[in-house]
Amino acid sequence: MTVHYIEDVEFGSDLPAFIPDTSLAKGAQFAKLIGWDGPRFNDHEGARKEGLPGAMIPGVMSQGFLVAMIHHWAPSARIINIDTVFRAPVMADESHTISGVVTDIDPDAGTVEIDLTVANTKQETRVFGTATIGLKAGAD
Repeated sequence: MTVHYIEDVEFGSDLPAFIPDTSLAKGAQFAKLIGWDGPRFNDHEGARKEGLPGAMIPGVMSQGFLVAMIHHWAPSARIINIDTVFRAPVMADESHTISGVVTDIDPDAGTVEIDLTVANTKQETRVFGTATIGLKAGAD
């Protein structure tokens, strides 16, 4: 279900899961664009030489995935804040699922709180956090 107004949001509802492109090619492309070109983002063997289990997706790209999931659910949402905790790297070439659940609605302020999770196929939480978004009332 696509959300357009704060009245469309239900407490406790799950946002539609989002499966981002966490391929090595996309992660490396993103890292290069933001000036983080290096083995930890573009080469599995090079990342292992740095002590990592393989190449990873840049953290800011993971945050972008969280925002993308929110905007797939609520295209007109205004992102007020996203607070994330990186528990473990999001590894390139591994499938991950982005999920969210509505944990608070303040119709007077026009805000919604969402708990967010990035998990791999083993259901290990790699990144979690919260977002505060703004939505207009249907009468506005």
